[in-house]
Amino acid sequence: MTTFFRQGATALISGGASGVGFAMAQLCRKHGMHVALIDYNSSNLQAAHKALDTSNSDLKTEIYPLDVGDLSAWKSILPKFQSAFPSLDLLMLNAGTSVKPSTTQVYEDVDYFHQTLNTNMYGVINGLSVFLPLLQQSAKSASSSGKGSHGVIITGSKQGITNPPGAGNPAYNMSKAAIKTLAEHLAHDLRTETSPTHCPNVSVHLLIPGWTFTGLSGNPGPAPTEAQLAKKNEGAWLPAQVAEYAERKIGEGKFYIVCPDNDVDEALDMARMEWAIGDVVQGRSALSRWDNEYAEGAAEGIKKRAEELRG
Repeated sequence: MTTFFRQGATALISGGASGVGFAMAQLCRKHGMHVALIDYNSSNLQAAHKALDTSNSDLKTEIYPLDVGDLSAWKSILPKFQSAFPSLDLLMLNAGTSVKPSTTQVYEDVDYFHQTLNTNMYGVINGLSVFLPLLQQSAKSASSSGKGSHGVIITGSKQGITNPPGAGNPAYNMSKAAIKTLAEHLAHDLRTETSPTHCPNVSVHLLIPGWTFTGLSGNPGPAPTEAQLAKKNEGAWLPAQVAEYAERKIGEGKFYIVCPDNDVDEALDMARMEWAIGDVVQGRSALSRWDNEYAEGAAEGIKKRAEELRG
């Protein structure tokens, strides 16, 4: 597969003004790509634009301040994007939020669910509805001229797979579980000849970061300052590490890109995920890993399985 990280290609990245989104924008720029960034934070967008600015006048950087949960806003930037760029080669849907409920009675707080799903789920759906047709059109044109592949990167979360309980977690976890399912369907439909969505020159990748130093953990700007880095927990990866890991796995043709961090390796992640699906297969209680009846056995079983996977 010819990578979409290539000279002259164009990337559109939501949540692109900070964290993993901005790190991916920097990676794209290193490959000589045009970059368009979407974010709700206008000041971060301006800072990101300045940081990505280059003396190479052939490379463009465009910024679009908008709420990804607003479909009309997505539609409004499509003509602006098409006016600025000849094609779309990479669509990264990365914007996300973690909203806290306003009451301890989480399931009574409908606004908490709406706010979370509006960004984390509909932000992806809206982006696909408006820009996937353009990506497919660009891919088909490039395919006929041999110019390389195109891609969609959707940012998920391990919490959408293992579902750790907690007062503020139900909406976030369910939004990321929904995104996992959506990405799986999209990948299948694009590669399947009988699907109306069939476009084999577009690959899909579900990026599942580990513990990462982003705006949710004290790194609110495009790139961390020295003062912010001094407060970073040693267990967390930097966004640039996630971007570099993603590039490597995409080059290997991987759909599921489950990132480790400095505390959790790939084997432990896999063992935890295996335990989670085991609740269904073995008929255990929901989220048994945190259930008093199973907690001790879960810890032992996960540890043993991780050791087996490490060889």
